[in-house]
Amino acid sequence: MSAPTTTGPAKRPGLRLPRLDRDRLVLALAAPLLAIVTAVVITSVVMSITGQDPFHAYQVMLDFGSKSDSQVWIINRAIPYYLAAAAVAIGFRMNLFNIGVDGQYRVAAFFAAAVGGSLSLPGPLATVVIIVTAMACGALWSGIAGYLKATRGVNEVITTIMLNFLAGALIGYFLQESRLGEREGNIIHTPDLPESAMFFEFATQVQPIHGTVLLAVAAGLAYWFVLGRTRFGFDLRAVGRSEPAAEASGVSVKRTVVTAMLLSGAVAGLVGMPTLLNESGNYGNDFPEGIGFTGIAIALLGRNHAIGMAFAALLWGFLERTGTQLEIEGYAQEIVGVMQGIIVLSVVVAYELVRRWGVRRQQRLVGERSGKATPSTPPSTDDSAEVSA
Repeated sequence: MSAPTTTGPAKRPGLRLPRLDRDRLVLALAAPLLAIVTAVVITSVVMSITGQDPFHAYQVMLDFGSKSDSQVWIINRAIPYYLAAAAVAIGFRMNLFNIGVDGQYRVAAFFAAAVGGSLSLPGPLATVVIIVTAMACGALWSGIAGYLKATRGVNEVITTIMLNFLAGALIGYFLQESRLGEREGNIIHTPDLPESAMFFEFATQVQPIHGTVLLAVAAGLAYWFVLGRTRFGFDLRAVGRSEPAAEASGVSVKRTVVTAMLLSGAVAGLVGMPTLLNESGNYGNDFPEGIGFTGIAIALLGRNHAIGMAFAALLWGFLERTGTQLEIEGYAQEIVGVMQGIIVLSVVVAYELVRRWGVRRQQRLVGERSGKATPSTPPSTDDSAEVSA
């Protein structure tokens, strides 16, 4: 009895895993590398067109950004940026565009400052009350948009933008000397928080790092766990992919929408805490604005990933810190804004290009495997079977 013949080397299914891992690694590294190279090239071209030396600019940024005081400044700056990005990303994960983070964190910070300045509580308890008040106010403000979306089908982009304007009007109404404000020179602010209610700081050789960095770490861990390791996170992502399919599988789309907006607003309520509890100690008409819109860019830059958004927030702080040194060196003031915009656009385009390339590669691999699995048919001699390219 003759031995069975083989047409080629035996294939073991276990050999496919390294190839898949290699493809995933290539896809994971290709997008950020492509984005960085594209951003550097375009920025260099823009600088060259305006008659400025891009290589000297990069050297200045690296030298100034590597100093100890700059590094601490970047970390402190990145804390509210990261919290804003996490708040935005919760909505992004289910295709909800919470454009109202800016209004949510300002309303939350204002009422938290008003409550904290009017209560006489032991230090740690006062801090907890302030943080909980801020999260509750942020959730309540964003919950309005979630309720209108779930019950009336009102687009959340419209409602959150309008709520931003209402937030400014509400704060302006109460932040007056005859109501909740008090004047100090040209600044009107809420009563100062007691010193014991302020958040602690980590001492360094140059300047302290805000202790509210722990709030950002906690928010990042909660974001990663809730959205990636729980049933609710799966339901949230399922609703974002296909509402009819999620509804058919037993997921309450309306409840998920409202819950997601409440969570997004609660995280947004933390955005103003680094400024309130580590810097100003009150809410005044000089309280920083626009952080919520920066969070949208950072969420896009970090691809809604907990770690990716952390690096994006640090990069944003690095650009802002080193941009001041570029102005001293004679570079145009707008160059930092141009660089930030180019980076965001490069990341969005690069990830989309890499995603499409990955899809085409998977389809080609599936086609090759299916072709090998089926017996080949003899070529047809009929001219009509030929297909022109």
